Amino acid sequence: MKIPTTVITGFLGAGKTTIIRHLLENVKDCRIALLINEFGDLGIDLEVIKGCDIESCKEDGIIELTNGCICCTVADDFVPAIESLLSNNDAPEHILIETSGLAIPKPLIKAFNWPEIRSRVTVDGVITVVDSPAVSNGQFAHDPDAVQTQREADENLEHESPLDEVFEDQLLSADMIILNKTDLISRAELEKVKAIVERESHPAAKIVPAVKGRVNPLILLGLQANAENDLKNRRSHHDGEEEHDHDDFDSLIVTLNSIQDPEQFISLLRDLTQSHRILRIKGFIDIPDKSMRSVIQAVGPRIETYFDRPWKSDEERHTSLVIIGEAGFDKNAIRNALTAENID
Repeated sequence: MKIPTTVITGFLGAGKTTIIRHLLENVKDCRIALLINEFGDLGIDLEVIKGCDIESCKEDGIIELTNGCICCTVADDFVPAIESLLSNNDAPEHILIETSGLAIPKPLIKAFNWPEIRSRVTVDGVITVVDSPAVSNGQFAHDPDAVQTQREADENLEHESPLDEVFEDQLLSADMIILNKTDLISRAELEKVKAIVERESHPAAKIVPAVKGRVNPLILLGLQANAENDLKNRRSHHDGEEEHDHDDFDSLIVTLNSIQDPEQFISLLRDLTQSHRILRIKGFIDIPDKSMRSVIQAVGPRIETYFDRPWKSDEERHTSLVIIGEAGFDKNAIRNALTAENID
């Protein structure tokens, strides 16, 4: 019997890790393995999952891929990682894959037909997580009529931007779409988001609203989509291409000392997201008078922090951030601003 695998995708900051953490904390009597694909070299998402010490997902059942987007490194990283999970004596009963925010799901789905793994695993479902407030603001979706008018007036708008293509490809591959962060928008705005998503996604995709990633595992698991056998119904902007380009994005890793004034630090980060082309910030903050580690998640100027676990006695306390932005954003200016603020 093939092991079902759930692919969880979504744009930067949509809430994929939050949904996975909630799922793992609430799933019952199921051994789950987790494959995490980070953008950047610092394993923030991995640490967020490990920080909650979840019984259903042991640390030896978690694999992190940091060599690039999972959809571009199928042969080198993904297939060997799946083979490694399957070779464990205590093989998982279900596998979760969290893609990076830049991943286009279809190449990953295709990889489940590779000879080495096709008889042992199947794509139970592709879950796309949507940042509802961002979509409500029109950040990654278009009004078709307005776009057509602009195209007719300006030949430079013949092609949609890469951000839009990534967003739409993630919707087009989805069996289920989670409209996350619905508590941050009005009912009318939610209806607007639903209309946009329905227009851009497959008609059979189920749409589920969520607050802070709280979705019942019974809804997420057991979709039995066998998506690798349904590729023709999962259209992509990149159909026919061997790979896609991520040169429109870049990342910066910043390591700092303790943060004496967290409120001032967060205010600085908010200012930086507005003055530079920053899409996403994630990481940990060391606050000197706190025994617990503070997690920080930011999507544009929206910043959330919470304490996840106590600092371990044998680990070095410091502040670590991964900052993801559009290509060409001023890394030196950002690093200098953060370093100048970081005074013990």
